[in-house]
Amino acid sequence: MSPIMPIETTVVGPTPSKLYSSTETYSKNVLGPVFFTLSNLRVLGSAGEPMLSEFVAPGQSPYIIASDEVFNASVDIEFNKSPLSELLLCLGTKVKITFAFEGVGGRASEIDLDAEIKTEKGVFKYTITFSGVPAKVDLRPGFYGIAAVATIGPSDHPCAQYIFGYGYIAKALLQVY
Repeated sequence: MSPIMPIETTVVGPTPSKLYSSTETYSKNVLGPVFFTLSNLRVLGSAGEPMLSEFVAPGQSPYIIASDEVFNASVDIEFNKSPLSELLLCLGTKVKITFAFEGVGGRASEIDLDAEIKTEKGVFKYTITFSGVPAKVDLRPGFYGIAAVATIGPSDHPCAQYIFGYGYIAKALLQVY
């Protein structure tokens, strides 16, 4: 009996130029895609219920804050669970969120405030928060539209010194008095 020889066939297209078997497959996405979702952009003040004569809004709206009141701007980010995502998160990839406060009219200022984290092995969902006081971060009294821009990367690992991606979410509102 003679040995079985592979059948050679020429192939047209982005696959290898020769096909040696009718059962060969080639993957162009061995580790899977990496993507993330930004959600729940929120900006909230921290004051409790005001005295009756000092009401700012019914129920003390967390979206209307005093210039000396602590506020939190936060956003949730969730990564997909592919092998490549898991690898990048395990490397301690930096996730930086720039909260863009765009003043609308009057003397309201425009300022970017940053918060960042480093990813951890096996953790795919994070909440990233900036805490501050309007007067200390130059948010003057006025009305603000807020957006968050995510920058993913680089990592601490010397082989992963790249920006892997960007993301954007908007439409939170805040008033400072």
